[in-house]
Amino acid sequence: MAENLIIEGSTKEEKYANLFPQIKSVLSAERDMIANMANVCSMLHETFNFFWTGFYRVIDGELVLSPFQGPLACTRIKKGRGVCGTAWQEEKTLIVPDVDKFDGHIACSSLSKSEIVVPVFRNKEIFAVLDIDSKELNTFDDTDKQWLEKIVALFDIE
Repeated sequence: MAENLIIEGSTKEEKYANLFPQIKSVLSAERDMIANMANVCSMLHETFNFFWTGFYRVIDGELVLSPFQGPLACTRIKKGRGVCGTAWQEEKTLIVPDVDKFDGHIACSSLSKSEIVVPVFRNKEIFAVLDIDSKELNTFDDTDKQWLEKIVALFDIE
């Protein structure tokens, strides 16, 4: 099992740089997708103290709630709906500095203030999205985008 080497007071970049090899190690030791999603959620959630961290998997044409850390969540999301459905439809990472200003935002919790959603590809198809919410405005930036895209790329295996 990977040991958490994240040091308090580290910058966001340093936290991701330290966390990435730990996630890679955990994922390489396990073949089950759900188990891996659960551990990635836990590691990101604990490292960054996010409000909500989780995956939605594409099942029968909808995003269906999968492993997550945080409070109760929406169970199913249609393509093009909310931040998750829009990221899925547009096939790109979306950073939303203020969810109240995102047209069509699905408010699973009024405590969520900003969000990032990263599509997870396998064989050039989106099979899930990683959704992370914060209680603060403007939490997510290009550093998050770059590192989270690198982390979810670890799921793109045969």
